[in-house]
Amino acid sequence: MDKIVDYFLAPVSPWTYLGHERFVALLQASGASCRLHPIDLSKVFPVSGGLPLPKRAPQRQAYRLVELARWRDWLQMPLNATPKFGASPGDAASRWILAAAERGAAAGLAMAGGAMRARWAEERDIADPGTLHAIAQDCGLDAAAIAVRADSPDIAAAYDAATQRAIDEQVFGVPWYVYRGEPFWGQDRLDFLARALAK
Repeated sequence: MDKIVDYFLAPVSPWTYLGHERFVALLQASGASCRLHPIDLSKVFPVSGGLPLPKRAPQRQAYRLVELARWRDWLQMPLNATPKFGASPGDAASRWILAAAERGAAAGLAMAGGAMRARWAEERDIADPGTLHAIAQDCGLDAAAIAVRADSPDIAAAYDAATQRAIDEQVFGVPWYVYRGEPFWGQDRLDFLARALAK
């Protein structure tokens, strides 16, 4: 049986960013592949009990910064927990990820990684088409072609479908991985996913 992981992600999530490269490495090490599902958290949170960051209690917001710094230092990854463009939506980047993924999971993963680095480490605006074009080029992708696809109605529909699938599968946060029906929430659950893939 093929090893396929369903990967629910959002480029606006620092936790997805912190886990992304390790997830890509895990896929390579285990011989697994993945299906990418960029989702709109603003639609997932209301039906799953979650709150967008500005609406969370102050103590939760404060502890989030502690945890992000802790993981940043542990993983030795560049991360600005309060990025310059932290209020920019991730919808455009998600559509670019979906358009890139039409060329294969590796292309989609590369585009996702580039978008998250841009937001969380490079102080770039992933809602800006020029930024997304540059990211795609840096990933070795045909940025012009992907731009056309990303603006197409069927990619918009695919984004909505991915979000609805997340809701239907009771996803309530990202990153979220599903392997053979078993869910794993959070980049701190990658070790458990690795064990499942090794069985």
